[in-house]
Amino acid sequence: MRTSSLGTTGLRVSQLGLGTMTWGRDTDDHDAAEQLELFTAAGGTLVDTASSFAAGAAQEILGTLLPAFNGYDIVISAKSGGVPDPGRPFNNSRRWLMSDLEQTLSRLGVERVDIWLVHGFDFYTPVDETLDVLAQAVTSGRVAYVGVCDWPETWVAHAWTYLNTVHRIPLACVQAEYSLANRGAERLLLPYLAETGSSLIAWSALGRGVLTGKYRFGTPADSRAASAHLRDFVAPYLGRDTAMVVEALCAAAEGLAVSPIDVALRWLETRDNVASALLGARTSAQLRGILNGADIELPQEIILALDDVSAGTLN
Repeated sequence: MRTSSLGTTGLRVSQLGLGTMTWGRDTDDHDAAEQLELFTAAGGTLVDTASSFAAGAAQEILGTLLPAFNGYDIVISAKSGGVPDPGRPFNNSRRWLMSDLEQTLSRLGVERVDIWLVHGFDFYTPVDETLDVLAQAVTSGRVAYVGVCDWPETWVAHAWTYLNTVHRIPLACVQAEYSLANRGAERLLLPYLAETGSSLIAWSALGRGVLTGKYRFGTPADSRAASAHLRDFVAPYLGRDTAMVVEALCAAAEGLAVSPIDVALRWLETRDNVASALLGARTSAQLRGILNGADIELPQEIILALDDVSAGTLN
């Protein structure tokens, strides 16, 4: 599996990252262990987690697995700030983030995480207070690199400027949703990252599962769209615009004798400043199928055709 630099830092991450959002809820310990084994065997290094995934259970599972992978080059990306409060889904205050980081390190059984990100934007906390906490985590040695996830573009620009000028610490990366089903990052975020040298780590690289093609003829009973806790998450991508993209993906995949997943991920890897695409496989069987096509190349005419058919998802 190919790797790329994370922004202007010396850290390199794999082109695909292993997401752990389902661990401890839809993915049990055994399947999680098999996923990590498959991922590292394929050359994957970036493993992404968050304190809010399964109320911390995802990090606890990862923490129990890490000792067995001590000889592997695993890059841990951890997000903090999520809270179980619908009125305030993120708390980026100094008090909350410092506590959250300590709990993250404890669950993972490590003294330092490679990448620490603020999970979302908190309108109640002064932004500079949050950014000072990120800098403090780096200078204390508990974090190697920092980033933000799902922040408005204006505040991403402020974060980059503040961290560089006040603390001389780079904003290494930004996590944002990006796929053929949602190209909104191309409007402002990706051009800005190109100017500053930061990287994008794309989450939901398969359009919340819709780009797999599994919803072409209905909703499978065992799919995310059929589950009570993820139904609303998938629903926005079950409309006409995404359906056209899926049909184009399937046509391209058939012509290349690969899967729609392979085509969707390879398209994403052609985009500038995208360091890695996070995979959220629920089962090890799903992950195995995704990893099998990691090294195919897309012809330029297919890339251009997909650009054209997905233009409606730029909004």
